[in-house]
Amino acid sequence: MIRVGVIGAAGKMGRTVLTAVEDDPTLDLVAAVDRTSAGEPVGSLVGRPELTLQVEAELSALLDAKVDVAVDFTHPEAVMDNIRWGIGEGMNMVVGTTGISEADLHEIRTSIEGTGSHVFIAPNFALGAVLAEHFAKEASRYFPAVEIIELHHDQKADAPSGTAAHTAKLIQGSRSEAYHGPYKESVQGVRGGDFDGIRVHSVRLPGLVAHEEIIFGAPGQTLTIRHDSMDRISFMPGVLMAIKAVADLPGLSVGLDSLLDLPG
Repeated sequence: MIRVGVIGAAGKMGRTVLTAVEDDPTLDLVAAVDRTSAGEPVGSLVGRPELTLQVEAELSALLDAKVDVAVDFTHPEAVMDNIRWGIGEGMNMVVGTTGISEADLHEIRTSIEGTGSHVFIAPNFALGAVLAEHFAKEASRYFPAVEIIELHHDQKADAPSGTAAHTAKLIQGSRSEAYHGPYKESVQGVRGGDFDGIRVHSVRLPGLVAHEEIIFGAPGQTLTIRHDSMDRISFMPGVLMAIKAVADLPGLSVGLDSLLDLPG
């Protein structure tokens, strides 16, 4: 049994992770951390009164519970401090919080050496989203003209989404030539943001969960690749896969595609 602790347990993703871990017979939910709900039983967060494990306020509760893997779904402003703490304690971590920059990844790679810690970070844990990114990478070899529309709930703290940013990087590294659409705007910002040479449009509305549309254009035709997560449960197979694999991976692993047997 892998002993699992959840950081950000009271958040929407945290609650979904609590339930998924509890329902997996190979995992043991032994700790939940969230300052906003400290002292409450986990059962009150997920509608399961039989779960009496208490939510704790401090990360040290993960050590007290002898956690094997800590799962972080918190906030972009908090996640790096949590990762630094985990690395300092030699803990394995699975991180789904977005907003982690290239500079942050460099810091993690540098600091994790020799600590015994393993950190797995994914901008999106939905298997369909990872496949959409893979298909887009392949398509970009033949369709260099592309724009990305990402749509998320209105409580998402960062824009563009980590998924859109990762998709843009994959496309940029794969396409044979650069493409830039027209820049002229009668309303500032209406053409979206220029991320790594690719236009990205971020939509934030209540009712949405996580959606991405990658639109390729060529003379006389378009190709659209779209993925929709209608429920946060769509992320759980990927999260569980990462929890079970992280201890056997290199110090830092980025992207769920590293766990899938995808060609190329």
